[in-house]
Amino acid sequence: MQHDAHTHHAHAEHAHAGHHRTAGPASWSMAARATLHCLTGCAIGEVLGMVAGTALGWGNTGTMALAIILAFLFGYALTLRGLVRAGVGLRSAVRVALAADTLSIAVMELIDNGVIALWPGAMDAHLRDVTFWAVLALALAAAFVFTTPVNKWMIGRSKGHAVVHRYHH
Repeated sequence: MQHDAHTHHAHAEHAHAGHHRTAGPASWSMAARATLHCLTGCAIGEVLGMVAGTALGWGNTGTMALAIILAFLFGYALTLRGLVRAGVGLRSAVRVALAADTLSIAVMELIDNGVIALWPGAMDAHLRDVTFWAVLALALAAAFVFTTPVNKWMIGRSKGHAVVHRYHH
């Protein structure tokens, strides 16, 4: 499929302005934008998974597994949406999303769930508890802090979100 019909709107929709196609130093700003993009999808999935598992009375392992699965699904879905809107076929878009987002999402989930698992009382907190929401917010913030350098490194090597950006020009 030809990609010359890409529009500026599709580029803005994906929120990756400033990512460069060639390898080289990536700015912290670029890395932060890429991380926020991934974090948005991960946070949607993570929160839905934690809320659903907790509301259903599932145990910690089942709830965390659901949250991780949904974080990956929503993380990939946001990238897929931008790629498909840019005219990329679904099969190619899936390949690009997997290549672009897997490491970023994996690091986010490792940090995010690590904070939740290690925070005293967080795994036993219920939806109505401030601890549930406070630790979840702290965990997502920690995931952002630790994943931004990973994305900076990947973008600087034309990997990760730099791959997605190629489809928007």
